[in-house]
This record gives sequence, C-alpha cells and structure tokens, in this order.
Amino acid sequence: MSARRLKLAVILLVLAASALALLAWTQVWITADAPQPGTAPKALEVTGSTAAPGLTALALAGVALAGALTIAGPVIRVVLGLLEILLGFSVGLAAALALGDPAGASSALITAATGIAGSKSVTDGVVASVSTPWPYLALVAGVAMAAAGLTVLVTARRWPGPGSRYQAVRFEAADAADGAGRPAAGASGDPATDPSSDAVDDWDGLTRGEDPTAPR
Repeated sequence: MSARRLKLAVILLVLAASALALLAWTQVWITADAPQPGTAPKALEVTGSTAAPGLTALALAGVALAGALTIAGPVIRVVLGLLEILLGFSVGLAAALALGDPAGASSALITAATGIAGSKSVTDGVVASVSTPWPYLALVAGVAMAAAGLTVLVTARRWPGPGSRYQAVRFEAADAADGAGRPAAGASGDPATDPSSDAVDDWDGLTRGEDPTAPR
C-alpha cells in the first residue's frame, strides 16, 4: 500500500471508530428490572449517555483528531497517535465498566425512577439486567481507535506531508505580493525616466510666461 493510501486508510479508521462510539452512546445499553414500591418491578432502558456519560466527549475528540492528522507534520503525528491510543483505551474502559457492572451503570436512572439511592441499595434492588450489543460495539470502537493510534505511531514518518502543495501556494502568494509592491516602469522616481517631471517643467515655464510649445 502506498504511503498516501495508508494515511487515508488510518484517518478513515479513526473517523469510523469515533463515529461508532458516538452512535453507541446514543443507544440503549442495558435493560434493568428495578423494584417499584408496592408494585411489580419496572423495566428501565439505560442508554449509553447514562451508562458511560463521558463517551461522547471521547468520540468527538477522536473526530477532531482525525482532522488534525490530515495536516500534521511527522512529530505532531506521533503526539496525535499517542493521544488516539489514550482515547481508545478510555472508550474501551468505559464500555468494559458498564458491561462488568450493569446495575452500577444504571444507578442514576434507577435512582431517578424509584427513589432508591446509594450504590449498594441500587445493586441489591435490581431484579435483573441485560446488556444489549451496543456496549460491546463501543468496546470494539475503543479497540479500533487504539489500533489506529498504534498504526499512526508506526507509520507516521512514511506519510506524505501537506508541505509541497501548501508551500507552492505560499510562494505564489509571496511572489504576487512582491510584484504588487514593485514600482511600475517609468515610475521609479528618477527624473530622467519619470514622465511627470516634464509636465512639472512645462507648468513652471507657463508661470514664468514661457511658451511650452516652443522648441527647447
């Protein structure tokens, strides 16, 4: 694979993994049956925004990082690769914590619906909880983000930079500005080559009563 295609593939992977994490955040992660005082347990749907509230910030940071990779130089790419690994680890950790403790991840919604507060009380009060596929997909997104960051670290120096195209534009703009600042021909301020000096002499002659049409 060429360096240009490799760069494009890694950036697309970062975008796709971040988009998957953001999509998972909006979906139902856990269905929990919580007790209601004097009534049968109530089924509550816990979305990713409740189970992993920080996931949206991590996913949006991944999208922004993909944009930064398109214009970053070799050194900055290494820094962004490390940051992408950290983002992927954080996304995967958030999903793993929700999968490992569904009742704890549902505690905020359960407390709002039942009035039961305290992590132990909520955990003991949950009759049953079932995880949907979305937290697993969020976990996959985190792994993909970390893998993309590792790929950036390994291949960053092989990527083509934005330098040639942007430098050409910059040099063309500089040349244009340079040309605009140069005086036009015959306007250098030299009396011998400046046509305006003749007009001034003619006007001075008229003020002295001389005929400007007479041969000099």
